[in-house]
Amino acid sequence: MAVQHISAARTARTSGTSLRRAASSAARIALGAVFLWAFADKTFGLGYSTADGRSWLDGASPTKGFLSHVAAGPLRGTFHAMAGQAWADWLFMLGLLGIGLALARGVALRIAAAGGTVLLALMWAAEWPPARHLADGSASGSTNPLLDYHVLYALLLVALAVTGAGRTWGLARRWAALPVVRDHAWLR
Repeated sequence: MAVQHISAARTARTSGTSLRRAASSAARIALGAVFLWAFADKTFGLGYSTADGRSWLDGASPTKGFLSHVAAGPLRGTFHAMAGQAWADWLFMLGLLGIGLALARGVALRIAAAGGTVLLALMWAAEWPPARHLADGSASGSTNPLLDYHVLYALLLVALAVTGAGRTWGLARRWAALPVVRDHAWLR
């Protein structure tokens, strides 16, 4: 009887572990799709946040519209100066693509978490949720002065990297076996 109880407990524990791994991997893949979709829409102008004819391939800047309309916060002038700069466009787009691919494939999650957290922190600062009013005096529409989806995505990125979410439904094991990755843990 005791052996059956121990076996049932092991099965339940294994099943719970499998469910946690599957859930974190599903979250990883979904968040990767968010970044990859943003990259694709801005690159090809799929008609969602980027209108047809206003894509990066059409010569439009993926940062100009967003950053030139920053209307609150201590970095407003800095973001306005960055808007439409080629270096900002390239960094932003490569960031979206790199973070999205890393998450989708389950590799380099530590790098993706670090880079993604920086990108999301900058986007949070550009929207500046603490502001109740914009520079023109109108209401900001902010619903929470601290937490928004940028913060939640950043926390999720860190959690996915810390928990090794790329091992299930991802290429993390193969990635970790590469000599350069094995010798430099920060690449995992």
